[in-house]
Amino acid sequence: MNPSQQHLPKLCPKRLFLFFTPFLLFSLYYILTTIKTITISSQDRHHPPQLHVPSISHYYSLPETSENRSSPPPLLLPPPPSSSSSLSSYFPLCPKNFTNYLPCHDPSTARQYSIERHYRRERHCPDIAQEKFRCLVPKPTGYKTPFPWPESRKYAWFRNVPFKRLAELKKTQNWVRLEGDRFVFPGGGTSFPGGVKDYVDVILSVLPLASGSIRTVLDIGCGVASFGAFLLNYKILTMSIAPRDIHEAQVQFALERGLPAMLGVLSTYKLPYPSRSFDMVHCSRCLVNWTSYDGLYLMEVDRVLRPEGYWVLSGPPVASRVKFKNQKRDSKELQNQMEKLNDVFRRLCWEKIAESYPVVIWRKPSNHLQCRKRLKALKFPGLCSSSDPDAAWYKEMEPCITPLPDVNDTNKTVLKNWPERLNHVPRMKTGSIQGTTIAGFKADTNLWQRRVLYYDTKFKFLSNGKYRNVIDMNAGLGGFAAALIKYPMWVMNVVPFDLKPNTLGVVYDRGLIGTYMNWCEALSTYPRTYDLIHANGVFSLYLDKCDIVDILLEMQRILRPEGAVIIRDRFDVLVKVKAITNQMRWNGTMYPEDNSVFDHGTILIVDNSIK
Repeated sequence: MNPSQQHLPKLCPKRLFLFFTPFLLFSLYYILTTIKTITISSQDRHHPPQLHVPSISHYYSLPETSENRSSPPPLLLPPPPSSSSSLSSYFPLCPKNFTNYLPCHDPSTARQYSIERHYRRERHCPDIAQEKFRCLVPKPTGYKTPFPWPESRKYAWFRNVPFKRLAELKKTQNWVRLEGDRFVFPGGGTSFPGGVKDYVDVILSVLPLASGSIRTVLDIGCGVASFGAFLLNYKILTMSIAPRDIHEAQVQFALERGLPAMLGVLSTYKLPYPSRSFDMVHCSRCLVNWTSYDGLYLMEVDRVLRPEGYWVLSGPPVASRVKFKNQKRDSKELQNQMEKLNDVFRRLCWEKIAESYPVVIWRKPSNHLQCRKRLKALKFPGLCSSSDPDAAWYKEMEPCITPLPDVNDTNKTVLKNWPERLNHVPRMKTGSIQGTTIAGFKADTNLWQRRVLYYDTKFKFLSNGKYRNVIDMNAGLGGFAAALIKYPMWVMNVVPFDLKPNTLGVVYDRGLIGTYMNWCEALSTYPRTYDLIHANGVFSLYLDKCDIVDILLEMQRILRPEGAVIIRDRFDVLVKVKAITNQMRWNGTMYPEDNSVFDHGTILIVDNSIK
């Protein structure tokens, strides 16, 4: 042995491994960090983060404070991630001026579009092909848990919807009043400043609102949805729509009250609903020029209205003509406007059944057998040739009449009254509906009844009154919503627009409401508008269509603080989803499959806010 080695310690292989492990780990960390930095820098050069800055109008109605008395604050970017590996994995909070961010209805981007036919107010979403700046939409300062239902129908916290403009502009019409730290909704409106009850009583004198034959209603230009709120007394479910406008957040007020509503406008595209969806369509001074473009907007109303459905109209020229019929002021002009309106209705084969101040009511025919010759004689745009009248996602309105089935009154299919129609779907009377058999429909109904019973038994959150606004992101036949019918909730049933078979028509036939949607884009709603989000198979459906990170961030945008999320999907997909929700600060829990309850090996994730 070399003398110089005699005094060296003898290191066994195990000790050598322990001795060099720290150096090896440090070297590996350095290499990986360097590679990651280079990769991110390269990505940033090719795909810079895209951030659509909210318009200044988001600040217009905020209370006067030292923070917003002058000009609105500049865009504040989120702080850079912490050097700590545990913190750097979190998504940053968006700047405070993203509190009321509407990705597809942002006024700062809408200005670049034409004002013709109100196209500017249509959906205009960020380009999904671009990399998006990802952050969590914050709640406003002073946000409080909303009033529970049914108290929320009358009250809302000011800090949750901090817009005073509507209360100021409509104070003589009793839409909404600001009293201290809360809004009060007295049930008024432009056509019914004294209260909606007397207004509905006029309709009730003509239409059987309490019979169950009228269940689904579309309210165009809804205001704060006082009309839809009152119809709940008759177990009528109303889809209230209005565009984002200068009054600020009408739809957000409606949703804060616990009422169904979404952003929508009659402009260029069809409304995102199937044909023959609504038993009644209502417009009270909704500021739509119904005779423009040869009655195109009324043709769209005709498309979504059921056979023998009702069209209720109040406001100019109807109310003005009735009110001033014994006066000369503007009588000739109003008479001309009303005649143009009646001419469109004649061409649509609608029948006027009542005219009583302040409303006029028409009825759609049960078929077009009797008016085909009239349509040809009047040289009006004829019946549509489209093979799919239910296709309505980014589809332009057509100047034609959606044809009704060629059946006479003795052979027509009649919807059952509510609530019998919930589990009886006429479109399935022939034995199947677009690939789904009646047996499959019944099995689906029973399956969701078992699942909802499991939710309530295990988590105790359905019957505690905490959740009112619910959205089902992949509603299928509406079984989840049907199983919730005994709870004090309403469900927005969403059917992906490209899903086959298209089942949204079945959802409406059951007396439920919903919309088409592409979850690669943002929903037409304000932030913090849903208490409970249900996602069944959504992420496996969109794996090859867009990044599921953006879908989860959209869920965070529309979910109320203290809200809950239920996600059902394949186990491998849920593992990916769980990793992302951890970055969103959602403390979700994965529940293993239980073959006695869950079919097809599904897994449940529930956000911890349920507890």
